[in-house]
Parts: sequence; C-alpha cells; structure tokens
Amino acid sequence: MFRRRDRRGLGRAIWEVIYPKGGWNRAYIYVKHRLQRLPGTPEQIARGIAVGVFTAFTPFYGLHFIAAGLLAVLLRANVLASFLGTFFGNPLTYIPIGAAALGTGYSMLGQRLDSEFHIGFGQMFLRALSELWYNFKAIFTMAHGDWTYLLEFWNTLFFPWLVGGLPPGIISGLVVYFISVPAIRAYKNRRKGLLAAKLAELRKKALLKRDKDSEL
Repeated sequence: MFRRRDRRGLGRAIWEVIYPKGGWNRAYIYVKHRLQRLPGTPEQIARGIAVGVFTAFTPFYGLHFIAAGLLAVLLRANVLASFLGTFFGNPLTYIPIGAAALGTGYSMLGQRLDSEFHIGFGQMFLRALSELWYNFKAIFTMAHGDWTYLLEFWNTLFFPWLVGGLPPGIISGLVVYFISVPAIRAYKNRRKGLLAAKLAELRKKALLKRDKDSEL
C-alpha cells in the first residue's frame, strides 16, 4: 500500500541524489519554507541550522543527522532545523568541503597535503567502513583482523579532516546563524500579520452575517 507506483531504478535513484527531482532551485525553495515554518524562536531555529552546517564539515559521513541532533539538543537548538542544515553538505559541496578541511587540518598539524589526495574520498570512506566491519566480525571468528589501512586512513584522512573542519565549520555556522535570525524573524512577523489580517476578515464576515440574520 505504501510502495511507490513508479518504481525507481538504481540509476535514477543515484541521479536524484546528485540532481533532485524538480531541480536544485525547487529543492532550495522547499528547504527554505520548511525552515521558516518550524516551531520555536528565530534564535533556536537559526542555531539548529548553524549546527547542521557545522556538522557538514565533519568527516562523520552517514552520521551527520545523528551528530547534528545531539549537538542541537546540547545547545538547545531546534533539532529539525539541524537536520535540514546538514543538507549544506551535498554532492555539489562534498569535494570543496573536504579539500578545505583537509588543507586546513594538514596546515594545523604541520603536515604536507598531497595535491592528488582529494581523489576518491568516497572510495576511501567505503573501504574504511568495509575494513572496520571485517575487523569487527573477526573478533567473533577465527579470522585475523588487519588494522593497517584503518590506521593509515585515520592518520592521513579522518583526523586531519576532523581537526581542519573545525575552523571553517564554526565560521560557516556563525555566518549562517547571523543571517538566519533576522530572516526567520521577519518571515514569522510577516506570517503573523497575514494570519491576524485573515482572522480579522473572518470575524468581520461573521459579524455581517449575524447582523443580516438578526434583521431577518
């Protein structure tokens, strides 16, 4: 009963991740309206968006929702807004975010960044997850775990990204916060004004109808 009538193939599903159905403009408008209609004060919503944007600069791919939700609870921000804020990290921004975070991280750690290191981020993370799963299963079997690649992954990619993602993530989050607060406040005030005007119009119509009925 809840299945899609038009079943998507694997190719179409992958393409819609890269290019959403209806285009990026429609996706942007949808996310903007969802953010503006969220409950809570403008500061709470903006804090949630900022948390989500900050999380997008961390290397916890696949766990951004969880990390953003935990930070939102800790900072008393809007949790749903933090989820939406994580969409700052998307197929169009992953490579620039990764390159900026790694470049900053290597600079902070005093290491050298290979100019071709940014190639194959996705493959590196997938292999690391595969190795981690294999080593976890090895604990309960007779297989021998091998942590060589995971140690190299931690030293050359994950830890520099984690460290280097903090400065641009914090700066981006603060910029988004200070932009979002007045924008959300203006939208909420405008919406309140429209709702008040509509309510006044309904009351006026109800009074006119009552007066007509009393005359009859």
